[in-house]
Amino acid sequence: MLKFAVSKLDGALREQNYAVSEHDLSSPPYSASSLESADTTKSGRLNILQLQKVDVLVLSNLSDASGLRRFGAAGLSTSSIRNEGFQILRLKANDTPMLCVLAKDERGAMYGVLDLAEQVRMQGELERVEPKTSNPRFPFRAVKFNLPWSPYRSGPATDIHLDACRDLKFWERFLDMMAENRFNVLSLWNLHPFTFMIRPENFPEACPFTNEELKEWQHFWRPLFRMAKERGIETYIVNWNIVVSPEFAKAHSVKEKNDTSEIVRRYTRECVTQAINEYEDLAGLGVTLADWMNNMTPKEREDWIEETFVAGMKKAKRPVKFIHRSVLAGSPSEMRRVIDNAKLPDPVWVEIKFNWSHGHSTPRLAITHDYNSGKIDEAFWSPTPTNYKIVWMIRNEDFFILRWGEPGFIRDHIAANGHDYVGGYFVGSEGYIPARDYSHPLHPHQTWQYAFEKQWPFYTFWGRLLYDPQTPDSVFEAECGRRYGRGIGKQMLQAYRLAGRMPLRLASFHAATWDYTLYSEGFLAPAKSRGLSDGVSPFISIDELIDHQVLDPTYLSIPDYVELALAGKEIPNDRVTPLQLADRSEKDGRDLSSLVLALRSAAGPYPGAYDCEMDDLETWAYLSLYFADKLRAGVALATFRLTGRVEEQENAVRLLEQTAKHWDGAVAVTKKHYLETPHVSGGTFSWEKYRDQVQRDIRLATEAKPRGKE
Repeated sequence: MLKFAVSKLDGALREQNYAVSEHDLSSPPYSASSLESADTTKSGRLNILQLQKVDVLVLSNLSDASGLRRFGAAGLSTSSIRNEGFQILRLKANDTPMLCVLAKDERGAMYGVLDLAEQVRMQGELERVEPKTSNPRFPFRAVKFNLPWSPYRSGPATDIHLDACRDLKFWERFLDMMAENRFNVLSLWNLHPFTFMIRPENFPEACPFTNEELKEWQHFWRPLFRMAKERGIETYIVNWNIVVSPEFAKAHSVKEKNDTSEIVRRYTRECVTQAINEYEDLAGLGVTLADWMNNMTPKEREDWIEETFVAGMKKAKRPVKFIHRSVLAGSPSEMRRVIDNAKLPDPVWVEIKFNWSHGHSTPRLAITHDYNSGKIDEAFWSPTPTNYKIVWMIRNEDFFILRWGEPGFIRDHIAANGHDYVGGYFVGSEGYIPARDYSHPLHPHQTWQYAFEKQWPFYTFWGRLLYDPQTPDSVFEAECGRRYGRGIGKQMLQAYRLAGRMPLRLASFHAATWDYTLYSEGFLAPAKSRGLSDGVSPFISIDELIDHQVLDPTYLSIPDYVELALAGKEIPNDRVTPLQLADRSEKDGRDLSSLVLALRSAAGPYPGAYDCEMDDLETWAYLSLYFADKLRAGVALATFRLTGRVEEQENAVRLLEQTAKHWDGAVAVTKKHYLETPHVSGGTFSWEKYRDQVQRDIRLATEAKPRGKE
């Protein structure tokens, strides 16, 4: 871990023209021209980076801190450092200034050294590094990554990533990103992972690969898990149940999915044990009690998990950690029974989908996926569990193309939902794999190779704030400046704040449930959820926007608002009306447009890539204005249908004509640098593709009739 962090600090120092060398006090000094030779993996080793003016001491064991006070360690407080935390101190040895990174464990030391590197980039001088103490807000900070083989969501949007996701160079860069942003869990999801990892000893026919092919897969998994561990990242494999390999199903005349026979139980149990035994760097497993546990009671589902996964884990040669998803579990008491009986050495992580598949909505918990109804069942966390922690799943099924980042939303979410019983968060998608960037054509101005690199604000803001919600905006402003030139950070971060609110507002207003029920950046709802579906196209028509429930309980739907307004009733102060939401969206859109105009004149060292980011922000501005006027049009049209007032219909038509101009603005910006892309729900997406549906809204309003005269 330290080797990785030291390489980052080394790079930051050399950017500032420091001459760097390193040695370990427990062995003779040596040149650090190759940092790869540094053995910094053993607890308690003292490592020094020798610089021109300041030395850096790194201690990854608090027992080594006893002698620091003789170096004038002002502010030393070992009791304030928790697991994965660190303290940066100023020392002096023989009149030589020294910085010390003190940690309780190696992961904390890694984060401390990464913090030093960041401060050097921000301040320009190591001498200006500020002493600090930092500890993680949550112990579990995970990325959800769906694999493209044996996938949960199949199709072109998944298949396009097969090559990239088998490339360890991709994973090295992805893991680097995770570590730098303080993520510490990589969860890898697919239907049935085991036969891509092992040849089951008692069921060799279940594996579809030759010995040579399986060896290639094993030469993929082992370095992947090892690279993750070297960066302080635990890997989990997460599956859906009940699923077996097609080859096993054929050989034993069982169903590939939803088969509860004894041979499937035995096969699953033995796969679990063998996978743990063969992959020593695999940290844990996760299970899903949904989709293919049909016609089973909650007790039967939990019994199956207990007899297969839990039993398989207990038979393994070493303990591993466990993720138990709450999705359609149906009974917190049955889940608690299984977790209690398991008596695992580490706390279990119980994953709950926050606001179902659309966590990028309101920070208020409105629905979950513990039941098909979306009901919130507090029995999952009340009484407070002692052997498991809740981890919120914040799914992103709402923006796959445009860059997104809103640190204010993330901070608000953590503040509202970081209860004592919460151990952390997942962030990630079911319908989007951040590997190959298939939305942007290859172009010389690209500074990124992979989709996650383009989507850097998403991972930077989520990762850093899950570690420390108090991370100041200056850190993110500095990152903007590092990428595109000093002086733009404050404006660029504010632009991302304004842009990031648009999809959050749409998802808070237009209630969605499972994956395909909303795709915010495209203004699509490919599947019906909690309102009208006119069946014409995935695009959210004006009628569908009107006749739909809200997700955020503080929002008023268009019908509810119009009914109150026509009755002359007072709107409660704690409720947000569609017109108020429209005003906020318009203000943000116009402010964002002004910021983008100012920022475009400040292009730094990578003008082409910078223009791409500005184009994304400008697109969000157009979509904010589009949403604002469409909300107003919805109110006017709903009012006309109830009252017959022609002026309301005329206003609706005028506003929808205005929305068409906003949409055309988004089309003009996106068509010049984005391809029509496959969407996980089927078909393809571009903003231009749905221009005819924007025009259809105008016709719907023009042809509308008052209620009773349709």
